[in-house]
Order: sequence, then C-alpha cells, then structure tokens
Amino acid sequence: MDWQSVQSWFSSPETNTGLLIQVFGTVFVTLLLNLIWRKIHTKFQNKLTITKTVWDDAVWTALREPVGWLIWVLGLFMAITLIKIDLGQEQYQWLSNARNVILIVIFSWFLFRLITSVEKNLLLDMSSSLDEDAKLDPTTIHALAKLFRASVIITSVLAVMQTLQIPISGLLAFGGVGGLAVGLAAKDLLANFFGGLTIYLDRPFKVGDWIRSPERQIEGTVEYIGWRQTRIRTFDQRPLYVPNSAFTNISVENPSRMLNRRIYETIGLRYEDADKIKEIISDVEKMLRQHKEIDLNKTLIVNFNEFAPSSLDFFVYTFTKTTNWVYFHEVKQQILLQILEIIEQAGAQVAFPSSSLYVEKLPEIKS
Repeated sequence: MDWQSVQSWFSSPETNTGLLIQVFGTVFVTLLLNLIWRKIHTKFQNKLTITKTVWDDAVWTALREPVGWLIWVLGLFMAITLIKIDLGQEQYQWLSNARNVILIVIFSWFLFRLITSVEKNLLLDMSSSLDEDAKLDPTTIHALAKLFRASVIITSVLAVMQTLQIPISGLLAFGGVGGLAVGLAAKDLLANFFGGLTIYLDRPFKVGDWIRSPERQIEGTVEYIGWRQTRIRTFDQRPLYVPNSAFTNISVENPSRMLNRRIYETIGLRYEDADKIKEIISDVEKMLRQHKEIDLNKTLIVNFNEFAPSSLDFFVYTFTKTTNWVYFHEVKQQILLQILEIIEQAGAQVAFPSSSLYVEKLPEIKS
C-alpha cells in the first residue's frame, strides 16, 4: 500500500458517504468514550482515596492514562478496519504486529504506573502509621519496586520480540554464555549485588539505624542502601562507602534496636568504712528501685564484689528505660551523683589508689 492507492481509494466512485460516516462515527465515539472514562475515573478517584487500603486507589490511579490511550488505539484500528483499503499480506501483518506491540506497551505502562503508585502509597502509609512493628522498611520498598520494574521491562521486551517474530531462543542461549562470562569478569559486582539482596531480605539494619562492626572500623548511621554499596555517615560526619559483600562476611551490631541501655559501674570504699558498706549497698539498691528511669523488669544488682588493693569494691548493674544516647548519660549522671550522696550521708568516702607504710621498729638515733 502506498499514498497513491489511498488517494485513488478516496476518489473512487465506489467510496460511499455511508462508509465515511461510519469512520467519522467511530472516531467520535472513541472521543466520547475517552471523555466518559475520564469523568468516571475522577469521580471514583476521590472516593477511593478516602479508604485505608493502598491497593484500590493505586490500581485506579494507574489505570487513568493507559485506559485512555487504549480507547484511542482500539478506535483508530477499528476505523482503519472499516476503510477496507486493499492491503497485501505483508502490510496486513505489519499493521497487526503494530497493534499488538502498542497493546503490550500500554499494558506494561499500566504495570509501571501500578508499581509506582503502590510504592508511593506504602511509603505514605508507613510514615503515618503509629505501629512501629507494622512499619515496612523504606529501603525494602524501594528495592522491591526496582525489582518489579526490571521484571516488567524484561518481560515486555521479550513479548515485543516474540510479537515481531524475532527468535529469542538464540538470544537466551547467548545470554546464558554471556552471563557466565560476565559473571566471571564481574564476580565482585555480583557479590555486592547478592550482598545487597541479603540486606533487603534479612533486614539486619535499615536507613537511619546506627550500626557498627566489632571486626572492622565501621560505625555510623546508615544513609543509603544500594545494590552495590551502602553509605554510612560516621560520627565525625564523613561518608563511609561499604561494599555490600562485606556484610556477608562480618558481624554487624545494631545498637538502634536495643531495648535498654546498661549502667555497669564499680565503686570503691575505703577499708576504714567496712562497717558502713552493707548500709550503703542497701540504700543504693533502694534508690535504684525507686528511680523512675530504671527498668525494674531487667536485671538489677548491687553487691559487694571485691577486696581490692586500695578499696572495698561494690558494683551497680542495672538498665535504663531510655535508649537515647544523650538522655541515657543524663540519667547515669543523676544516679552516680545520688550514689555519692548516699556514701557521704553514711559518713564514708570513695577510695582512691593509696599505699600504707608500716614501720615495725624505728631505729635508735645516737646522739
């Protein structure tokens, strides 16, 4: 089919007015259906956004543009079918393939929009939720969204190739051999990728957590978790980039998930105050049990511990309710000052390293 055949078709006496009316009517109905769809979508969109479910409004939002384009595409191809221009086998096959490819693209576009809408709604729902245990990790949501988008792209490309009758068996075979070669050449990159996947699945930490490794000099706040590396902001505000593969071989401590903070202090009294140590220990334990910031559901010990070289030592072992690092030190300071007051009120003193020299007999001084 060429332009001359199209012109001859329109100028042919066989072309009747009824057929042109049908084509015009098809285009008009397509435009009308598109307008009706937009009105319906806007009406129901306002109602669905009120619900707490993230899926209904995500699906409805994702449908708006793809359905509109689907109506136009179907109307256009219906109008072309009504015209009935003589097409050769090759032109007809090309037109059919073009229609199928456009439909695949529209469906893939809908899936892309759906993934984006669900990702956005989950993040908004997470930020407004008060239940910390029910919250999802933002990094996991972003990672899963990227994974689903990549799956949609790969599947769409393969479907388009199959529609255009491009053999994909050779491509898959080449991909297997090429994948082996790439895997050998980029084993570190793949190790980082699977390390990142392990972080997303196991969730030993998330963005915003304070982590540290006792095996390496890694400590700071997690800022970003990527597929290749994780960015950590150290306490001196320097960015630290750690390959994800490192986290599969080292132990990682996550202090951000601690339930309490521990106070573990050893306090020494003078040997001269041995008769007061029992009273002091009892008063310290009583003070701790009455302190509003001490978690009484955890272990609480105040016991005489050791005859040290220069002191009689007792230790305080307890846990605070707060996990905030700054406030914890304020609570710890209050407790230590109160212990000093208890010692002073008992008429005792805190010991310090000292030595005593005993002389059994003084030498006689000759005049």
